[in-house]
Amino acid sequence: MMRRSVRNGIASAVIVFASSANAASLPTEVGGCSETTIKEVTTRLGTPDSGTVVQYDNGLIQISYETIAPARRSKVGDKVKVCLVSVPENCPPGDDRGKIYKATNLRTNESWEAPDSQHSCGGA
Repeated sequence: MMRRSVRNGIASAVIVFASSANAASLPTEVGGCSETTIKEVTTRLGTPDSGTVVQYDNGLIQISYETIAPARRSKVGDKVKVCLVSVPENCPPGDDRGKIYKATNLRTNESWEAPDSQHSCGGA
């Protein structure tokens, strides 16, 4: 977040790094969970049938080639429980893309699973 102010005719900008109780860190072990809130729900390519992208306040992004109806019914600000379901194996060092997370919207009680990347480790 950036705050701008004008003092004595001089504009300044201060970057503020905000933390939130709703933006808990991502679970790191399979079966681990954390709570966060939905930051954005959109389509993968900006067209209705191009899949689903969900962004969370804790930095997680879930992306799917499929339309995930429960995710699409979610709203910005909804509280969500996110659990790590699986981690890809045999990835190149430093590339752990493709972790699967289960999200449960605490307002609607609907759940969905999706990876954190379009492609699993090393995939294109």
